[in-house]
Amino acid sequence: MSFSMTGYGQSSLHFGGYKISFEVKSVNHRYSEVVLRMPREWTGFEDMLRRKVQEHIKRGRVDVTINREQEEETASGLVLNHSAVKSYIRAANELIREFGFSGELSLRDMLSLPDIMKNGEGANAEAALSDSWRGVLEKGMEQSLHSLLEMRAREGRYLTADLELRLEKLEMLHSEMLELASLVVSEYRDKLRQRLTELNDGTFPFDEPKFGMEIAIFADRCNIDEELTRLYSHIDQCRTLLRGNDPVGRKLDFLIQEMNRETNTIGSKSNQLSLVNRVLEMKAELEKIREQAANLE
Repeated sequence: MSFSMTGYGQSSLHFGGYKISFEVKSVNHRYSEVVLRMPREWTGFEDMLRRKVQEHIKRGRVDVTINREQEEETASGLVLNHSAVKSYIRAANELIREFGFSGELSLRDMLSLPDIMKNGEGANAEAALSDSWRGVLEKGMEQSLHSLLEMRAREGRYLTADLELRLEKLEMLHSEMLELASLVVSEYRDKLRQRLTELNDGTFPFDEPKFGMEIAIFADRCNIDEELTRLYSHIDQCRTLLRGNDPVGRKLDFLIQEMNRETNTIGSKSNQLSLVNRVLEMKAELEKIREQAANLE
């Protein structure tokens, strides 16, 4: 199955008095890139989460946003920072003892000092670093990635179906070009013989060997059998890739370049209008295929 590089997934979990929400978005990218945004205290889990994403997604830019929100029933508001209070008291006593300052710290003075009060959520910051969060974050990431992959697979099926139809169009054009190619030499021979006959006023003899040599040189110069064979092989390889389970985007891009190259060569060798028109149609179809294939992983 071929996957699109575009998708969106989300999930949420409840743990330790918090609601943890996961949002994963992926867009087209030439290579694999994972961007993580989450609370600073969880940066220790970044490598684990990045590897988890890369296990499922081989190509594309993936933006992961993880938010943590304390639930109302567990929110503790502002709490006293005991360590800061003790530090201020020790500093005040040292100022009195060492430098002879006088006076005492009042309640108003103490409450006006920085960091005396702290948010209740900060009291649980150390707990957020514990390994118990590893399993929670891993589980939430798996759930959001599952949702993302479902969307990528769904869009991938639409893209694959469209590409299959376009490959059928290429095959039809290839068959027409193959049929026309077999007529190019005979048509040229007949037209050349007719023209020479019309020009011959009896003053020069018709040289059959030279005429045959001219036709042979023309046939060799405009022969496109090899290009048509390689073109058909590339079309068949594209179809095989689309029906496989591996990432196909970069391989398809290479095959499309090769098909364009073969088509250009056929166009440069062709001197028949019908064949040139088929070449132009094929190039237009290849451009549409290239645009669609750019969305596949």
